[in-house]
Amino acid sequence: MSDRLIRLTPSIVIDANDLRETFVRASGPGGQNVNKVATAVELRFNLMTASLPDALKARAAKLAGKMLTQSGDIVITAQAHRSQERNREDAQNRLLALLRKAAERPKHRIATKPTKASKTRRLEAKSKRSQTKSLRQSKPHIDD
Repeated sequence: MSDRLIRLTPSIVIDANDLRETFVRASGPGGQNVNKVATAVELRFNLMTASLPDALKARAAKLAGKMLTQSGDIVITAQAHRSQERNREDAQNRLLALLRKAAERPKHRIATKPTKASKTRRLEAKSKRSQTKSLRQSKPHIDD
């Protein structure tokens, strides 16, 4: 197979051919090359057409936030480095980190009730605070 596969988890892989890169001029560092060489990379990954589990796609879409377009592309722009290759690696690493985080299933939270002792402590703290505040109030003076 000539396609390069990128492993997210032991059971989930993405095809490197699904990543689309475009290079543009960076506004950041670059010295004399800044106006001549396109070093910034814009990495696009279409989440909707990717062969990933639906639950992972939903979590990734939520994590991507503003990076997700209406057409379903996750767009990551990298321009921190002076070289095209380092910006390319940076963008790919950021995308993979986002997808790996989305691959983690959130822990199921089991609702619990407060214990009787914690309720008692809370009420005692409230009454103590109330007493402290009531002692601060000035008593009205009765002038006869």
